[in-house]
Amino acid sequence: MLRLWPDNRRAFSSLSEREILALAIAAEEEDGRIYSEFAARLGEAYPGSAALFEGMAAEEDEHRRRLLDLYIARFGKRLVPIRREHVRGFPARRPVWLQKTLTLEQARQQIWEMEEGSWRFYLSAAQQVADAGSRRLLGDLALIEKGHARRAGQIDEQVLGEKGRESEQKVAHRQFVLTYVQPGLAGLMDGSISTLAPVFAAAFATGDTHQTFLVGLAAAIGAGISMGFTEAAADDGKLTGRGSPLKRGLAAGIMTAIGGLGHALPYLIGNFRLATTIAIIVVLFELWAIAFIQQRYMQTPFWRAVMQVVLGGSLVFAAGILIGNA
Repeated sequence: MLRLWPDNRRAFSSLSEREILALAIAAEEEDGRIYSEFAARLGEAYPGSAALFEGMAAEEDEHRRRLLDLYIARFGKRLVPIRREHVRGFPARRPVWLQKTLTLEQARQQIWEMEEGSWRFYLSAAQQVADAGSRRLLGDLALIEKGHARRAGQIDEQVLGEKGRESEQKVAHRQFVLTYVQPGLAGLMDGSISTLAPVFAAAFATGDTHQTFLVGLAAAIGAGISMGFTEAAADDGKLTGRGSPLKRGLAAGIMTAIGGLGHALPYLIGNFRLATTIAIIVVLFELWAIAFIQQRYMQTPFWRAVMQVVLGGSLVFAAGILIGNA
């Protein structure tokens, strides 16, 4: 939905050099902990990759130390308590490490996103600071982080094989996931599930296919516009590397509208019972499609994705029927 309250996060362009260095220190510390967690979670099955994760964690700690030394030399020992969530557009970290099951493919995708975002952050930070020493360090770290992003394609080469590596190493593939798949999937889930209640409530309340179609059409288009604007306004893509806000907004908005229209279109049929039966079948197909996309691009186990979307969709579907029969 559209943001109805002010965004109190700071714009990156408004940060001082002191705040930028403090933010970089906090970010390196967090990334190091994430890599250590990857190593602990995947070490038993993939010892070679675990060693690489530990090495990357050690490098992040070394970056943190270099940044901290520079900060203390310039601004003293009192750190500004700034974190990534306080800055608008700063690359967020998807908490895949909190999942009960963590696959090597998920870790590889996350590493690429993390390091690509860090590279963009250091490039922007180097351009924003005036001190020559700070600019040199931030520029050096940008080059290092760019090299780290390439490591995502080196993880457990023996396990993935040449064909798998070549496919996953393609930057275009990962950029496609960030720019189109993630916002599109969020839109499809929102459109498919959130519009179930109004469509089926209208259907069972009126028994009129034409009125039900109009309700579904309005809900789908309204949700699509809202999701599109929200996605475009949430992140300009400069620091996260997620791509053009226009492209992401279009992906989210179009897929939201498609998700809502899917089970509204059957009500163009004049026969209420037939239209409702087809609409229910379409809903089942939509939920399956969401689970498939999650499994294919987000590395979510298929049956867990099925259970998530089926449970949520069933609750919303039941709410619509109950309200429509009230």
